[in-house]
Parts: sequence; structure tokens; C-alpha cells
Amino acid sequence: MTARLHMPAEWEPHQATWLAWPHAITTWPGCLDAAEREFELLVRTLARFERVELVVQSEAQRARIEARLGEVARGDALRLHVIATNDVWMRDIGPTFVRGPDGLVALDWTFDAWGGKYPPWDRDDAVAARVAELAGVRRERPGIVLEGGAIEVDGEGTLLATEPTLLDPKRNPGIDRARIEALLLELLGVEKTIWLGDGIEGDDTDGHIDDIARFVAPGRVVCAREPDPSDPNHRPLEDCIARLRAATDARGRSLEVIDLPMPPPVRADGDRLPASYANFYVANRAVLVPVFDAPSDRKALDVLRAVFPGREIAGIPSRALVRGLGAVHCLTQQQPR
Repeated sequence: MTARLHMPAEWEPHQATWLAWPHAITTWPGCLDAAEREFELLVRTLARFERVELVVQSEAQRARIEARLGEVARGDALRLHVIATNDVWMRDIGPTFVRGPDGLVALDWTFDAWGGKYPPWDRDDAVAARVAELAGVRRERPGIVLEGGAIEVDGEGTLLATEPTLLDPKRNPGIDRARIEALLLELLGVEKTIWLGDGIEGDDTDGHIDDIARFVAPGRVVCAREPDPSDPNHRPLEDCIARLRAATDARGRSLEVIDLPMPPPVRADGDRLPASYANFYVANRAVLVPVFDAPSDRKALDVLRAVFPGREIAGIPSRALVRGLGAVHCLTQQQPR
């Protein structure tokens, strides 16, 4: 395995962002059209700030998307690629791009649909290799199950992760905490892992970090907070905040922890969905934030505007997208410059 790899922070400059157009009616039952409309706005917004590498399922779908996106598809800010997938959560099925001594390396994690929850996943597990090829980036297959939404780095050697995902015995049986931390050092340049606990209600990934807590700068973290003690998210999020406040990063700094509100419950068929403003994406000169047509939207955008000065803060309507149990960050994967 190649040593001396380093994962840049998300706010560092991007060459492009990879996404895949929604297509699975099993993911968005009865609301695929609405999810496509929200996704289209995500693509159009992102293309204002950096190149979008967009995966589509077929040549026929390529033609439909090109016609739908019009002038965006005709410009240099969007390129379409035909790669058949089972689903479209590029954060988890795409490669994690890291820097090595000779340039970028695409880490092609093993993907098993979050512990075997949604078969089949063979096409999704093959996506990272194809993306690496199209990007012209050397690929490595570490041989462990890991999803991009489960890891959050500050670019200076510190990583946030939750125990239920990275230490899940269904994903990597026989691999303990010490071994995972050693692999994170080897593959991502992570010197310090800060372990958090349970995720939010409705999250079928067992608690991905990108719905809970995110670095906004070295030493600074926003963490979702639910003040209502009767809400099921109150206890796990308070525990996460307490762990973050007690932690130090790889440089020995205590973390500044900034509260990020939670939206009111968003439900479908009676079930709570994993709606969280923490599922934002930091693009070049902008931050794209899922919003849910709730009064808390404005407060969340204001919090992120304060911690990302100089970047445009763009709300992306996501009530339909989150029906698929993910949102803006889950759908995107950055390729560093």
C-alpha cells in the first residue's frame, strides 16, 4: 500500500465535483420527478462555481439530460459520462481522492450498500474504478469497506467519524479500532481520529458523520443540535457535542464547537427522514446547503454564512431528495485540484 497519502479538506480548491443523476424509483418511490427537479437545481448551482462531472445511466439518458440542462450542458462547466449504477450516492460509491507524492490517488473502497442493506450493489462497487479512469487518476483498492460520508477531515491530520459506521462488524468483520486507525493514517494521513457515537434518526447508514458534525476550518466544527429533550435526536447529538468539546485535534488544539440547528422532523409514510443541515457541500467559492422549507432554514444558512466568509451560501431545496435518505453532501464527491 502506498504511504504518504493525504486527504485534503473539502474547502481546499477543487478540479471538479462528481455527481450521478437520480434514476431509481426504489430510492424515490412516487417522487422521482420531484427529486430530479431538486437535483437539477443542485447541478445548475454547482456549475456556477466549478466543473460538474455528471454520471448518467445510458446514451438515451445522456441525450435527455443534455436537452434538459440546455445551455449548462453546452458549456465547459458540465461533462456527462455513461456509467451504469444501482444508485447515485456518489459520496459513498465514488472514490475518495487523496494526494500522494506523485499527484492525486483515487481510493476505491469496497462498497457493500451500508452493511448489505440494499442488494444488488455490484454496479455501485464498480463506479470508483471507472471514475478514476475518466479522471486520469491512479487508483488503489484498499480492500476495506468504507463510505465517503463516514469520514470528515480538517486537512491537518484530524478525522471525525462515528463508531457505529467505521467499527461496524458487518462492514469489516475482525477489524478493530486500532487497525482502522492505522489504516486511516496510512491511507488518509490521519494522525488523530475523534470518535463520535450514534447518528440521527432515519439514517440508514448507521450514522454517517456528514449528517452530524463537519469541520469548517482547522480547529472549528459545526455540530447539529436538537434542543427538544423529547426529540429522539436530542440525546445522540448532545453526546456528540460533549465528545467534540472534550476532544483535541492532531495539532493539540481544543475544538471550537458551533451549534447548527436541526430542521423540524421531515417524514414520509410516517417515517422520519434524515434531514440535516450538516449535509452541506463546500464547493469552490460556495457552500451548497440542503433546505427543507422550514423556519429553521434561515438560521442554518446564517450560521454557515458566518463560518464561511467570502463564500456564497446557496440553499438547495431537498425535501424530495431526502426521501431517498440522503441530500447534498451524499450526492457529491470532490476531485481536488
